[in-house]
Amino acid sequence: MNYILPNVNVFVQGRFVKSNVFVMDGLISEISTTKPSSSCENILSDLEGCFVFPGFIDVHVHLREPGFFYKETIETGTKAAAHGGYTTVCTMPNLNPTPDSWENLAPQLEIIKKNACIHVHPYGTITVGQKGQELAFYDEIVQDVCAFTDDGRGVQNDDLMRDAMKKISQYGKIIAAHCEDNTLLHGGYIHHGEYAALNGHKGICSESEWKQVERDLALVKETGCKYHVCHISTKETVALIRKAKAQGIDVTCETGPHYLVMNDMMLEDDGRFKMNPPIRSEADRLALIEGIQDGTIDMIATDHAPHSAEEKSRGLAGSMMGIVGLETAFPVLYTELVQTGIISLEKLIDLLHTNPRKRFGIGTPFEVGQKADFTVFDLSKRYTINSEDFLSMGKSTPFTGKIVTGACQLTLCGGKIAYQREDK
Repeated sequence: MNYILPNVNVFVQGRFVKSNVFVMDGLISEISTTKPSSSCENILSDLEGCFVFPGFIDVHVHLREPGFFYKETIETGTKAAAHGGYTTVCTMPNLNPTPDSWENLAPQLEIIKKNACIHVHPYGTITVGQKGQELAFYDEIVQDVCAFTDDGRGVQNDDLMRDAMKKISQYGKIIAAHCEDNTLLHGGYIHHGEYAALNGHKGICSESEWKQVERDLALVKETGCKYHVCHISTKETVALIRKAKAQGIDVTCETGPHYLVMNDMMLEDDGRFKMNPPIRSEADRLALIEGIQDGTIDMIATDHAPHSAEEKSRGLAGSMMGIVGLETAFPVLYTELVQTGIISLEKLIDLLHTNPRKRFGIGTPFEVGQKADFTVFDLSKRYTINSEDFLSMGKSTPFTGKIVTGACQLTLCGGKIAYQREDK
């Protein structure tokens, strides 16, 4: 199917220009002011004035299949991603079976091939079964995974992490680390801060995150491994990564939308506010903002982690860790960071597309001759987030009821419609 998007705002070479976009045979065939031919039956004139972005890339999502399809499936998760403007996602390995060998990765690849409506790149595990005891079978899966992680669990053994870095560096692949020192958790489940103290909750200290980041950065300096820190949440972590980059250490990192726009005093005793790492203090939030402004933080990832309604119904103490985020990320970030002048729209596109594409070697640049992987947003549309409108099976989000600006109208992946808004 061929399409023409007339008179849209297009992100080209780091800035927005008014152009017409021509899609032919799944590729971007032209970006110009050439007048569209009236003979084309697919002139999407209802999108005039909208903004066309390169398809967003999320390097941290949980699609839950195989093994936990009652929470999410490849089909529902990728439809949700397309609804949020994403054309490429990297799916985490806490599955059943865990992708630690070819035998265990193959079922996931088959489901992706059959049911995904966007590009999905699986992670391989760092250790067998994510148990932190022995290295996974890297040789068997390295060609079919985007990187390696034991997300959800920090690798506790220093020597094992060193061995993993040495071996994975031979392949030129990235280790994406969930940094958490289990000896410092003490049964906590939200940030060890003011809200926890006032309301009698057990807290997770910031040191449980940054202490393992500190360890890993020393190991990266020793081994030369490509290293990426998942979902950073503390001011100390930002400072450590900033210092490491200044020293030339090969490190990148991500944070999530909720860490950038919320602090722990905004919590409610509701499972939709519970995730790991937890939403932290205002001082941490401001440090994260500074980190995205000065380039210390390279990208924003959602950590989309759907659970069943029952699993998220037990308050802060009893609910499972994790919230959904694919369908709210752009409007929340645009509303809270761009419209308030904290960052530019161009900077937000770097965080959601350009930087993850360059670091992980995935996704598609918005250029003539490239696959038509892009999304279209109406930046004048203002609405209230309602989780019942989500295409994800997960509905648990701290942003329910939030008024935001920016609605996805269309997402093309490989020139095919992955999402199209019906109520224009």
